[in-house]
Amino acid sequence: MLDPATYTPMTDAIETASRDEISALQLHRLKTTLAQAYENVAHYKQAFDKAGVKPGDLKELSDLAKFPFTVKSDLRDNYPFGMFAVPQDQVARIHASSGTTGKPTVVGYTQADVDMWADVMARSIRAAGGRPGMKCHISYGYGLFTGGLGAHYGAERLGLSVIPISGGMTERQVQLIQDFKPEVIMITPSYMLAVLDEFRRQGIDPRKSSLKIGIFGAEPWTNSMREEIEQAFDMDAIDIYGLSEVIGPGVAQECVETKDGLHIWEDHFYPEIVNPETGEVLPDGEQGELVFTSLTKQALPIIRYRTRDLTRLLPGTARSMRRMEKVTGRSDDMMIIRGVNVFPTQIEELILRTEGLSPHFYIELTKSDRMDAMTINVEALPGSAAEEVRIGLAAELQTLIKNNIGVTSIVHVVEPETIERSMGKAKRIIDNRVK
Repeated sequence: MLDPATYTPMTDAIETASRDEISALQLHRLKTTLAQAYENVAHYKQAFDKAGVKPGDLKELSDLAKFPFTVKSDLRDNYPFGMFAVPQDQVARIHASSGTTGKPTVVGYTQADVDMWADVMARSIRAAGGRPGMKCHISYGYGLFTGGLGAHYGAERLGLSVIPISGGMTERQVQLIQDFKPEVIMITPSYMLAVLDEFRRQGIDPRKSSLKIGIFGAEPWTNSMREEIEQAFDMDAIDIYGLSEVIGPGVAQECVETKDGLHIWEDHFYPEIVNPETGEVLPDGEQGELVFTSLTKQALPIIRYRTRDLTRLLPGTARSMRRMEKVTGRSDDMMIIRGVNVFPTQIEELILRTEGLSPHFYIELTKSDRMDAMTINVEALPGSAAEEVRIGLAAELQTLIKNNIGVTSIVHVVEPETIERSMGKAKRIIDNRVK
């Protein structure tokens, strides 16, 4: 683990710039971003006009509160490329994340966006203690999910040797860690605990492994989980934050020398905290919903995007840029299962596609072998109440969920009229995971 007495942080000049310098840069870039969005994205022109604002109305940073929010459904309604602000021949990369009705949320990147993303990820890995010449074992998923490739490009940009193993094959993960001896691992925290279990199953002392830095993201995790990982591996466990709609991983990063919240890279992403109910902007220090506006993105500028993550903004410590506390929850009903965003409406849609199932269901979240587990309890229709029929329906729905959402689930199809009816808003999620 880090020895504070000998550790010397490496920073770009902007990371330790004064607040006045950061604010001046943000204002300049924000004016450019608002104009770019208004002139090139039909959705933003309509939204700004409806709100009675123009890009020129931004005279100071606080004026951003006059502009309308962007929410996930806006991206879904403009699927697939309606939110892009550049012609298709300038789009170098397309990623996508889960949508609330089965449609993915599509995001695009110009080459300049990809380069900026690599830069902020390299900055994040460096803030976590990574240095050129180290080896980085990446267990985030590759593909449309932004985690794997975001980590990959950032590690290469910083000068690390990348081991792109992706997720799964836990026994092989441990074998390659033993053989290749990486100093850095980038992985979801829950999967890291599964890797820990595999170390122990194989009779290998995890504290003697080469791993010294773990960069954990894609799902909320607690300080108690940090302590368990750090003690088990004799490593520094560091938090990273991001979301596809804003860029991917690399929006904010915890610094290894303080581990006191995530410094937001404010030269590229402008944060606000708002009241989840009213949308009112709250002062730094008060808890609310995190909202982001991109400052340098070209292909998909995002204006006041409501993340639904609950946190608060705090002054900088290891860097002059502001920090966000660890996310404490969400203002909507999205679940994060092993790094994958899952909504009850997605489950409902698949249930309704399965003949023989009723729309009465609830989801139970638990921990199984240290990993998140999702159980769907759903009623059979009266004509499908026989046990053998219910077993078949459960298998069918389980396959649909795996193929369409990408997570493994347990499905119990119960007899008709056995799930409690709600007299108001249905409680779809019962979260029995240890907090």
